[in-house]
Amino acid sequence: MEARLNLTESPVAAKVLRHFYTAAKTLADSNLPAATQNLVMLRASQINGCGFCTDMHFKDAVHIGETPVRLNLVAAWRESTVFTEAERAALELTEEATRIADGAGGIGDDVWDRAAKHYDDEQLGLLVLVIGLINAANRMNIAVKQPAGDYQPGQFG
Repeated sequence: MEARLNLTESPVAAKVLRHFYTAAKTLADSNLPAATQNLVMLRASQINGCGFCTDMHFKDAVHIGETPVRLNLVAAWRESTVFTEAERAALELTEEATRIADGAGGIGDDVWDRAAKHYDDEQLGLLVLVIGLINAANRMNIAVKQPAGDYQPGQFG
């Protein structure tokens, strides 16, 4: 399978993507735990059906020491005992923010409050940005039919 379009071949699209990657790098270097970021990005990518991002964030998580058991259970995190309460709150926030059209009022106050018990305002803001950025990446990759399977950790810097 080949992608429909290589966005990096357009000078304007490539410039936008450089800003996108810079934003992702800034978030990766923040005080929001890397494990949480990878779990969130993996879960949103699973929900959205983005094979490329699912592959990427699984491999990136393994690369930083995440266990296969936890990664395999991300899709069933509610029934799993391997995640901390903070990670569970982040995954719940991710699901509601990713499936925003499914909820009449968007993200419920109860979901937000559970996340706020574990993350300060700075980290909550970063969590919202990680969720937003991965959802945008999922949509771009799905639109161009970016194939999955060949990603190597660190490939984008």
